[in-house]
Amino acid sequence: MNALRSENKEKNKEINRLSILIVAVIILALIIAGAVYYIYRQKQQMTSLVETFDLEKETLADEFNELSLQYEGYKFSVGNDSLIALLSTEQAKVQRLMEELRTVKATNARRINELKKELETLRKIMRNYVIQIDSLNQANEQLTKEKNQAVQRYQQVSTEAAKLSEELERQTERVTLASRLSATAINVIPANARGKEVKRIKQMEQFVVVFRIASNITASVGEKTIYVRLKKPDDDILVKNRGHLFDFEGKEISYSMKKTVEYDGDELPVTMYWDIEEFLSPGDYRVDIFVDGNQIGQKNFELDK
Repeated sequence: MNALRSENKEKNKEINRLSILIVAVIILALIIAGAVYYIYRQKQQMTSLVETFDLEKETLADEFNELSLQYEGYKFSVGNDSLIALLSTEQAKVQRLMEELRTVKATNARRINELKKELETLRKIMRNYVIQIDSLNQANEQLTKEKNQAVQRYQQVSTEAAKLSEELERQTERVTLASRLSATAINVIPANARGKEVKRIKQMEQFVVVFRIASNITASVGEKTIYVRLKKPDDDILVKNRGHLFDFEGKEISYSMKKTVEYDGDELPVTMYWDIEEFLSPGDYRVDIFVDGNQIGQKNFELDK
């Protein structure tokens, strides 16, 4: 009986030990399962966090690149060399930080945050430059507007000045024309030695050239030199000396006779004589009269045999 009791006790102890072992195994299994789940969750969280860091780094890189492009764009829209140099300096800072961002690990949250702050600082600097650029553009627009107005005024004044110059030139020409002397009542008298008019060439001893210088209140007064040219039918000029020349329209031409008179603005009668010493043929002759470099009169006359 005692032996049976001892055996039952041993069995009960064995069962208790087995139960305890089973419970311990179950608890250990639960602990292991919990640890595995915890590690799995931590890995998932870490993966999600890394993805978030990568996305944040990529976004930050895009913002740096956009800011660099803004600096580049403003450099082309500004005509001020000093401001372009400042924009280039700031753009170089942005590009340097972009290069650093490429090498920084996405998990380096401290440096990423520092780069974010530097980006914001550069944005503030950019806003200040934008204000300066806008002010400069407004000033340039105003200057361009004023320049265009000045050009228009200059063109208008130039046009008016050209018109005035043309009118002055016309007035000057009219005054010049009005101030020119003119010869009237021109006559060439073939005469003999006694001054009597004759008809036939063989009787002629001289030409008597008579005319009047008309009155002209606009002409200059004072001493005037009158030049007379007697042209033969063959267009040769009657001259006593081939060195007798005067200026006319930029050339030196021969004259037959000259006379100096005093002109006071009133009508002035003039008589000039040519002694005939050369052979004259019948035909059409012409007398031309010049004063002050201008031809003031002419007349054709005919000689008969």
